[in-house]
Amino acid sequence: MAAGVWVYRDLQGNIRSADVDNKIGDDRPPNTSPGSKNILVVGSDSRAGANARYGSGPTTMRSDTLMVLHLAASRKWATVVSFPRDSWVKVPACDRGDGSTSSPHHAKINEAFAIGGTGGEVAGAAACAIKTVEQSTGLRIDHFMSVDFQGFKGMVNALDGMEVCPTAAIRDDKARLDIPAGCQTVRDEDALGYVRARYGVGDGSDLGRIGRQQEFMRALADRAQKKLTSPGAMYGLLESATKSLTTDKALAGIQPLYGLVSRLKAIPPGRLTFVTVPNYPRSMDVPSDTANVVWQYPAAADLFAALALDREVRKETVAAAGERPLYASSVRVRVLNGTGTPGLAWEAAQSLRRAGFTVTGTGNASAAAARTSVTHPAGLGEQARALASRLPGTTVAESADAPEGLVTLTVGDDFGGMP
Repeated sequence: MAAGVWVYRDLQGNIRSADVDNKIGDDRPPNTSPGSKNILVVGSDSRAGANARYGSGPTTMRSDTLMVLHLAASRKWATVVSFPRDSWVKVPACDRGDGSTSSPHHAKINEAFAIGGTGGEVAGAAACAIKTVEQSTGLRIDHFMSVDFQGFKGMVNALDGMEVCPTAAIRDDKARLDIPAGCQTVRDEDALGYVRARYGVGDGSDLGRIGRQQEFMRALADRAQKKLTSPGAMYGLLESATKSLTTDKALAGIQPLYGLVSRLKAIPPGRLTFVTVPNYPRSMDVPSDTANVVWQYPAAADLFAALALDREVRKETVAAAGERPLYASSVRVRVLNGTGTPGLAWEAAQSLRRAGFTVTGTGNASAAAARTSVTHPAGLGEQARALASRLPGTTVAESADAPEGLVTLTVGDDFGGMP
């Protein structure tokens, strides 16, 4: 009994919590699937404390990895969605934690964590990341957890390392990794370097790194299911994880964390799915931007909608959609103002152009419109959905009167702008 109390207090004392509720605000997506859980997982790139060995870098926090774990209400399946850190999204206004507030602007998605963490607190960093993900995806985030480098290494070591099988030797000085080709067990710095490596392997892209991270995490989950068969083994994993873990207050306890690990461990083989948001290089829409990616619509919206409604997604379906990108620049749009607000069509057109769409012209609608809508001629349904999925709540309809080759956006009284 005394040993059990000591173990509980030891682990409980490791966990750090952050109160984000008063920083997120009230402008949040609805909970459309009570019982399911969306957990934002951040791999923190902070160089503070023991992490200083990985380089100097900015004084603010950074998110090296960003993903959402969707745990189904049935607890029979789960999906992990990875967000490329070079994703070009709108970052909303956030409390910086230093007495100032940032302005809404477009940037890489991982900038949100840094903006909110300007003051050095995880709560602010997590809150800005949550707001950005929620407004970009429409998913309601229920919990968050931030794990830094030390915590990741500890979890891998608690499972006696992981086997990886690179087809070629990997050397990446930034990731502190130098390993030969072939199957081998990695732990400590090599395990961390393997999931962080970007420039010394493959095409040097963040997408390639995400693929390795997902393979590694799947193997980690499989290994955990096989090895976590005793309280001692579970203690080793939790002891390592909690040392470098920060969560929201509701998740900051041994019981909820143990419950989460147990639920993940109980998911049947093959029902834990890892996917990446369908995307393509932003240079396809904005030739001058060779550093970022944009999410592919309507495929990205379909993915988010499925999870919001707690519907299981198939990796093959998401991957197939990503292989057939529909570039925003290929969608030709005319914008009509269906409101009494002068200049609204022009403002909407400017937003569409910034998003990469090809706007052919603006004008006034023939009748007032309470709701924003998209109409299209036969054969342009996918293009119309690509546009409408960027504007939540917008209806789509085929029209025999629609101009050939054009998608028409009619701005209604409910128009809230582009996310």
